[in-house]
Amino acid sequence: MKKNIAIIMGGYSSEYQISLKSGNVVYDTLNPEKYNAYRIHIFKDKWVYVDGNNEEFAVNKNDFSVLVNDTKITFDCVFNAIHGSPGEDGFMQGYFKLLNIPHTSCDMYQAGLTFNKRDCLSVLKPYGIKTAESFYLNLGDTIDEDAIIAKVGLPCFVKANKAGSSFGVSKVHKKEDLQNAIDVAFKEDDEIIIESFLNGTEVSVGVISFKGETTVLPITEIVSENDFFDYEAKYLGKSQEITPARLTPEQETKVTAVAKKVYDILKMKGFSRSEYIFKDGEPHLLEMNTIPGLTRESILPQQAAAAGISLSELFDNAIEEALK
Repeated sequence: MKKNIAIIMGGYSSEYQISLKSGNVVYDTLNPEKYNAYRIHIFKDKWVYVDGNNEEFAVNKNDFSVLVNDTKITFDCVFNAIHGSPGEDGFMQGYFKLLNIPHTSCDMYQAGLTFNKRDCLSVLKPYGIKTAESFYLNLGDTIDEDAIIAKVGLPCFVKANKAGSSFGVSKVHKKEDLQNAIDVAFKEDDEIIIESFLNGTEVSVGVISFKGETTVLPITEIVSENDFFDYEAKYLGKSQEITPARLTPEQETKVTAVAKKVYDILKMKGFSRSEYIFKDGEPHLLEMNTIPGLTRESILPQQAAAAGISLSELFDNAIEEALK
């Protein structure tokens, strides 16, 4: 019997178009002899199954089923390809847990924790995971620019705390630009994190559960044409992504060990991609993404290919792991 797989894509955040691309790559890649794949668009105003003719059928949220020509379709597993909310922040994970439907992403708590940059870094610090100096602000807080600069220095990064894909991120070189960067970040989220600038090699490290083992994929070095790895650099070709990264054996050993440790400390499942910058020879964690881009150009599929894992094998393994 072929398994019915719901590929959820879209979402409520600025990243929905990237998510639709990721979801469609999964849809096009899954083995049709093994799976019946269904594209499910999740938007604030509608949850719908989209068939091959782009006809839409409403999803019954009571049991996550779809009625197509008087036939009720239920799903054996959900392939989560939603970047940002509600797929990466724990909401969909909690929903599927209540319905007892397996899914390819991490559990609800891990999703919520990793989506909140400052909470995630705070949890990991006692384990010796190195991070940048940081300063936190909530919407409505009094902004003391001198105190911020005294803590993190200049240049610094101002980021929305719970937003992915470099939305709401600015690099600030001068004190007079700080307020505008804070305003930009607050458009994306009501919490922000301001971090010291780490000047060093930036790498992206994919860690997945593959055939039951925590597996660190070949590492990617990020060389941005822009001032930092922003949205343009990430999605519009304004960066070089070099896999495998040009690291010394010692650097590679260190960051591989740290990335695996972080994945295991957090009791992660499924895909993850974390960003690190080397400072004084030591990898410093910036953030973890639990629903990384899955387009053919995305970093994690590039890393899997370098490890000899095809897209088909990568996605098939994610479903097999979820169904255990």
